[in-house]
Amino acid sequence: MVIVLKDGASKTQIDELIGWLTRFDVKSNLVEGVHSKIIGLIGDTTSVDIESVQAKEIVETVKRVQEPYKNANRRFHPLDTVIDVRGRKLGGDRLQVIAGPCSVETEEQTIKTAIAVKEAGATMLRGGAFKPRTSPYAFQGLGKEGIEILKKARAETGLPIVTEIMDVSDIDLFDDVDVIQVGARNSQNFTLLKALGRLKKPILLKRGLSGTLQELLMSAEYIMSEGNDQVILCERGIRTFETATRNVLDLAAVPLLKQKTHLPITVDPSHATGIASLIEPCALGAIAVGAHALEIEVHIDPEHAWSDGAQSLTPAAFSKTMDKIRAMAEFCGRSVDNS
Repeated sequence: MVIVLKDGASKTQIDELIGWLTRFDVKSNLVEGVHSKIIGLIGDTTSVDIESVQAKEIVETVKRVQEPYKNANRRFHPLDTVIDVRGRKLGGDRLQVIAGPCSVETEEQTIKTAIAVKEAGATMLRGGAFKPRTSPYAFQGLGKEGIEILKKARAETGLPIVTEIMDVSDIDLFDDVDVIQVGARNSQNFTLLKALGRLKKPILLKRGLSGTLQELLMSAEYIMSEGNDQVILCERGIRTFETATRNVLDLAAVPLLKQKTHLPITVDPSHATGIASLIEPCALGAIAVGAHALEIEVHIDPEHAWSDGAQSLTPAAFSKTMDKIRAMAEFCGRSVDNS
């Protein structure tokens, strides 16, 4: 971190600032030029609050040289993190495909979909027991009953289950969930993130509606700073001026995140586009740019789905898409996990 001081800063003021900076366990190096004075901070500056430094009377500007996240930073963890989910390795050379309905509606619907996606080659089961909806009058999910249905589907198929948490008060309901998903609307719910950080369970963290990559990584840092290093990032599209699709899928985020972090990365083309016909090409693109996993919505009867039917594939369409996913993975020197 570099701190540029204002003209006229006295030695007493500078000494006081340097003394104040010692609380962050960093070394301060004062450089006095002809026209300006600069303090360079050496060490781990992730805990240094830029706004607090900027508020000091003699400080002109503050610039970070090092990213403000440490646990998620590839610089400090050069090897890729691989997360084991009931034998499925997320983050390695194998591609994971997480598929299932947007919402858990009934036991029959969920189990039929689970069986269908497994037969097609999916490696994990997704399904929303708690559903964040824009309208308070839309279907909000079955809650605890939905989680119990997912557990029955897991017993039937052997697929690990991935489902979204909405509130910190519901954490106990997720004891037997394999991967807890944090949706876009909760990506900066820091109280929830810190609570999830105290669990020993994989957390699938989605990018916020208009979240930057640094904001996504800082949210991951909230989880990891509490001791849980099992974080999976998810690119699910961002909000822009474009209205032709539900969101705008940022595929460039995948290789860029792989430069910045060691954490595994998932792409959700269903929520990114909101259009079933766009799921397949976007999924193939995600594999090409290096995604470790895909999250795809599948419903046995999309026309009558209780939520997001327009962005759900039928089991038949998903099976055909899986054929192309396997081909693309093989072309890229990878393969879909068959654990």
